[in-house]
Formats: sequence, C-alpha cells, structure tokens
Amino acid sequence: MIGAWVLKTAIQQTKEWMDSGFSKMVIAVNLSAVQFRQVNLPDIVIDILDEIELPHECLELELTEAVTMYDPVAAISVMDTLHGAGIRMSIDDFGTGYSSLSYLKQFKIYKLKIDQSFIRDIATDPDDRSIVSAIIDMANSLGLRTIAEGVETTEQLAFLRLRGCNEIQGYYFSKPLPADQFQTLLEQHP
Repeated sequence: MIGAWVLKTAIQQTKEWMDSGFSKMVIAVNLSAVQFRQVNLPDIVIDILDEIELPHECLELELTEAVTMYDPVAAISVMDTLHGAGIRMSIDDFGTGYSSLSYLKQFKIYKLKIDQSFIRDIATDPDDRSIVSAIIDMANSLGLRTIAEGVETTEQLAFLRLRGCNEIQGYYFSKPLPADQFQTLLEQHP
C-alpha cells in the first residue's frame, strides 16, 4: 500500500539524517482516512519504526478533524495505542471540521495544527486573529502545542509569535523541498 511506503520512506530519511549527525528531529506524516481505519495501523507503524530503528518519539502522525470524527470511539482507541507506544499525534487543519470539544479532550494528541485559512488574513482580519488566538489559548489550556500552517509574511509571523504559537510552517521559511535540498538547508542552518 502506498501509505505504508510513504511512511517508511519518511522514517528512513529521518533516520539517515540523524545517523549522519543532525540533531534529533521529529518527522510529521499525514495519514489518510483509509490508512487510519486500517485495523492493524498501530502494528504497521510500530513495525516500521522498529525495523528502521527510529525512536518512536521522532514520529508525529497528523490526522484531520474529519478522520477523527468519523468514528471517534475507534479513533480514541487507535490514538491511545499509538500514544502508548510513544508516537506523537496531531490534529491537522484544526478549526475547519466539525470536531467535538468533548472528544478533543479524550484524544491522545500532542499538537493542534491551525489551518492556513485562518492564517492567511490574520494581519488584516480581526475575526481570523480572534479565532487563531482562541485556538492557541485553548491548546495551551489543554497542555497541547500549536503549529500554524501557511505562514508567508512577516506580519503573520509576528502575530503568531506574540500570541505564543509554538511552531510555524510555510513559505515564509521555505517552499516544500526534496530531501537533498532540505538536507542542504539543514546544513546551512544548524
């Protein structure tokens, strides 16, 4: 299955970078709805990590709100198993789905990823600023980290830093890169 190949490739590349001397890092991999619903998903993930010998805490699996809300009870079970194995979980595109806050507190997640649709206009739109602030505050209250996706401007970055967003992702720093170009970037900015 292509999902397992993508997961294995990402884990292998991360292990190679760490083995070549780069600091310990965490690789985030998106899971599709089909992957997440595989009965043996935790076994597949753990087997790949163990085969490649990447510490479990170096993997973060990203799920969309829609995937987690399709069958929240099953999602909680899978997330509990992965969390118990030391694998980080995050909710991608947070704020765009129909998640229930009662389930959010039950999910064993590490991070909320704020959807770029809220980031795009935070420099000019007071509603987007309020929503992003609320997500960051809620995550902090629940002991979760936040990452903002789609950051492209200095103004967006400044607002997110001021509000205490933990991580930033977007073209402000770099466009998506092939592994060899990303390694060059790592070498230039250790």
